[in-house]
Amino acid sequence: MDLVYGLVWLLTVLLEGISGQGVYAPPTVRIVHSGLACNIEEERYSERVYTIREGETLELTCLVTGHPRPQIRWTKTAGSASDRFQDSSVFNETLRITNIQRHQGGRYYCKAENGLGSPAIKSIRVDVYYLDDPVVTVHQSIGEAKEQFYYERTVFLRCVANSNPPVRYSWRRGQEVLLQGSDKGVEIYEPFFTQGETKILKLKNLRPQDYANYSCIASVRNVCNIPDKMVSFRLSNKTASPSIKLLVDDPIVVNPGEAITLVCVTTGGEPTPSLTWVRSFGTLPEKIVLNGGTLTIPAITSDDAGTYSCIANNNVGNPAKKSTNIIVRALKKGRFWITPDPYHKDDNIQIGREVKISCQVEAVPSEELTFSWFKNGRPLRSSERMVITQTDPDVSPGTTNLDIIDLKFTDFGTYTCVASLKGGGISDISIDVNISSSTVPPNLTVPQEKSPLVTREGDTIELQCQVTGKPKPIILWSRADKEVAMPDGTMQMESYDGTLRIVNVSREMSGMYRCQTSQYNGFNVKPREALVQLIVQYPPAVEPAFLEIRQGQDRSVTMSCRVLRAYPIRVLTYEWRLGNKLLRTGQFDSQEYTEYPVKSLSNENYGVYNCSIINEAGAGRCSFLVTGKAYAPEFYYDTYNPVWQNRHRVYSYSLQWTQMNPDAVDRIVAYRLGIRQAGQQRWWEQEIKINGNIQKGELITYNLTELIKPEAYEVRLTPLTKFGEGDSTIRVIKYTGEFHCGFEDGNICLFTQDDTDNFDWTKQSTATRNTKYTPNTGPNADRSGSKEGFYMYIETSRPRLEGEKARLLSPVFSIAPKNPYGPTNTAYCFSFFYHMYGQHIGVLNVYLRLKGQTTIENPLWSSSGNKGQRWNEAHVNIYPITSFQLIFEGIRGPGIEGDIAIDDVSIAEGECAKQDLTTKNSVDGAVGILVHLWLFPVIILISILSPRR
Repeated sequence: MDLVYGLVWLLTVLLEGISGQGVYAPPTVRIVHSGLACNIEEERYSERVYTIREGETLELTCLVTGHPRPQIRWTKTAGSASDRFQDSSVFNETLRITNIQRHQGGRYYCKAENGLGSPAIKSIRVDVYYLDDPVVTVHQSIGEAKEQFYYERTVFLRCVANSNPPVRYSWRRGQEVLLQGSDKGVEIYEPFFTQGETKILKLKNLRPQDYANYSCIASVRNVCNIPDKMVSFRLSNKTASPSIKLLVDDPIVVNPGEAITLVCVTTGGEPTPSLTWVRSFGTLPEKIVLNGGTLTIPAITSDDAGTYSCIANNNVGNPAKKSTNIIVRALKKGRFWITPDPYHKDDNIQIGREVKISCQVEAVPSEELTFSWFKNGRPLRSSERMVITQTDPDVSPGTTNLDIIDLKFTDFGTYTCVASLKGGGISDISIDVNISSSTVPPNLTVPQEKSPLVTREGDTIELQCQVTGKPKPIILWSRADKEVAMPDGTMQMESYDGTLRIVNVSREMSGMYRCQTSQYNGFNVKPREALVQLIVQYPPAVEPAFLEIRQGQDRSVTMSCRVLRAYPIRVLTYEWRLGNKLLRTGQFDSQEYTEYPVKSLSNENYGVYNCSIINEAGAGRCSFLVTGKAYAPEFYYDTYNPVWQNRHRVYSYSLQWTQMNPDAVDRIVAYRLGIRQAGQQRWWEQEIKINGNIQKGELITYNLTELIKPEAYEVRLTPLTKFGEGDSTIRVIKYTGEFHCGFEDGNICLFTQDDTDNFDWTKQSTATRNTKYTPNTGPNADRSGSKEGFYMYIETSRPRLEGEKARLLSPVFSIAPKNPYGPTNTAYCFSFFYHMYGQHIGVLNVYLRLKGQTTIENPLWSSSGNKGQRWNEAHVNIYPITSFQLIFEGIRGPGIEGDIAIDDVSIAEGECAKQDLTTKNSVDGAVGILVHLWLFPVIILISILSPRR
């Protein structure tokens, strides 16, 4: 593509360069779509609805302006939930979602911000259209009959399909279309509580002709080219709801590791029901094997236990459901506790008193649980002094008790309770409890040197509670503040030896910890407890952790390091260093910060300054990078198509930028420009000299030449001061082979008003137009359907008079020298959109003006009269033989309802597609020879290789 936009803006660039901060601008944003939408319609004054078919590709582009270049972030909200699916710190304007699904509909926001003013935010609602297959279900009005299920019964056929937009239903019996009122035995209606969601066909007191094939057609009226969908159902006197039978017991009790097979068979139903298996809680195990109505679970585990249901459905009546419960045997968590005689105040075990031993396990199934008691390995049976009981399962499930009445010396020994399941296959749990004169209740103490316990952040620490007594119970650790979690995130931790080990201690773990005895594996008495204090020392937290300070030579700078928190807070000292050189030391008194000034910066003063603030636990460090490096330049992106052609095989580019904080450091004397072809490794570099001081916001221009078509290039720009190199900025420039203008930028693509006409064309958008605009004329949106998008139009209200003209001139385009060896006929396709709505519409003319023929204008295209409230597109082939200019001429009609608008003007190399060509009132401008459009800038040859400021 050899056609390129003509850069006639060089004068404009010069003016902008002088205008100081005028080039800086807050962000603006506009959302456009890729054209794949089914429909774009206005929802509110500044919002749009984008309709797309499920499975298609959504592509939205966020067009931004503003300098510095705004950063873009896309977000999406759906109802009250917010899902940030993309957060990019690069200029990622395009949001693309392939194979979009219905749940991805919602409102999408594009946010652009560059630090100037408020962020710019625009949104668009994405509506995903879809149509699922319809489903027909059949019901009758009374209970099921044993024979001739539907004979003399009223039958309801319900048709349901999920869709967006709402579905429309229609019914057929055979090939006959059923309508309300067309058959007295048929009624078609929507239930009040589901209007728009379902359609019911009611067959009153079935007749022989009602036994037929019925079809339900679901339609969304071909929106988004979604075709209608149909489902059929054959109604006969054999139609019946499903019935099933499970060929298994309920419940099923099995041992772990066994394989189990569930068999479900149908015993009735017409049409033949389909069978599915479900689990009451959660999904079916992944390892299951399904074969029709047979479900096999190999190597079953406790996790596979639960209720499994077989469901039969044929869309007649209600689905049939049969369930069985699978129980997997298990024994776990064996525990014991000793309860002293409750009639004595002390908790000791003494001869002559009563003592009770309790054992507890978790058993599945609980009804198979049995306990056996042994003393010193010999079976023990219940007697008057040795009473064995099993606790009520509802009160304390899985628990057995041994009450020893009037304890004697001969009762001392080891008592064992053994838990087992009657079905076998599960290992027993055996619990030993020793009763002797040394069996004493527990006591907790904290060693004197273990509280308070002082440690440093990051260390590993052990908190200790010494537990005495026999047997030793489990120790439970928690925070004294019951609302604070333990280091592992739980509210309580267990320890069998009284030690709590904490790895990688943090400052948040400081505080009081409570250790207390558990009733398990010990005495069932009031818990003993003790407190341990943990003190975590940590080095000072300071700010700033890192700060870059840019300052020119011979200027002053002061660095300040502030303490935020530290423990211990006493004995805080500080030291300042430049590299390894010690500059200053001192001690904090009451102040919270320390400062270090440099009165006059020189090369020796630049570098990294470290301020270390020190306590017993370590040091916190503030780092300051003091440098004379210049800030990075900021490329200017808002120039419309800053590229032009000056020869047949090469192109040039007008590179523009501003300098960030130019006064922060020494004067910028030059820029080092690096350029390389995309994909290459080697940079070609040269210096661009700068005379005088750069002002904030000053726009600098440099023309890049001899770029090879159609290659893209990386450009790197580095400011230079007497300190040395500053920060670099890189951008990519691309060749563009066609001219396109949507009138969105501030300089309207360098279109200009003709000084010889009666009035001017006006840049306009629906969102910004005057509220007193003339109704019944003019566009209600730009060509893309956006109320924020701009277009050019002529305002025909008073004082305009019939026949007055407004003329809009395009930039000047040039063609390269004639190629004597190539084809002799090269055409260009000129296209634009126009809007002519109103009862007083006049005329819109387009002319071609060739170089050297300022008084001769060749008519290209013309149209007049009301064309309706819509945008129309015109395509015209042009064959210029020299530099040329296009002229849009709007002529006012007989009244005020005659506004004419244009938008999206394009010129591309090659003839227009035949189906796009506008034949009405079109005239060829010249006989074509092989030519290439290129730029004809007004001042392009003035110092082509020098920077413009």
